[in-house]
Amino acid sequence: MFKGFRIAASGMSAQRVRLNLVSSNLANANTTRTEEGGPYKRLRPVFSTLVEGASEPDTPDAALRGVEVVEIDQDEREGALVHNPSHPDADEDGNVRMPNVNVMEEMVDMMTASRSFEANVQAFTSLKEMVVRSLDIGR
Repeated sequence: MFKGFRIAASGMSAQRVRLNLVSSNLANANTTRTEEGGPYKRLRPVFSTLVEGASEPDTPDAALRGVEVVEIDQDEREGALVHNPSHPDADEDGNVRMPNVNVMEEMVDMMTASRSFEANVQAFTSLKEMVVRSLDIGR
């Protein structure tokens, strides 16, 4: 019974991390100078399925335990090169390397993460209602 709660909670936690990364990406969409040097690089989560009882996830005796964020990956694509000679980070030709954050892509990620979070909340709520009804039957 509690296994279902743990799975739904792990899904909500993973999507919360994803939403936090989306907000960080959007907040830094115009950051051209970071501590590491160069423009901000888009961050994205890497998810992994947690299984128990088997060495391989696809075996019949594998039991789902949830999902977790195993890594925060940096998108290594180059950002756009914009001609702006008055910018403090402009090179000798007057070009500025912008972050590789695509606002539309981030908005799609935000909607997907939000809907995934809501689906996990619904699963959690449905399981809770089933447990309550089972307890009512047992009275």
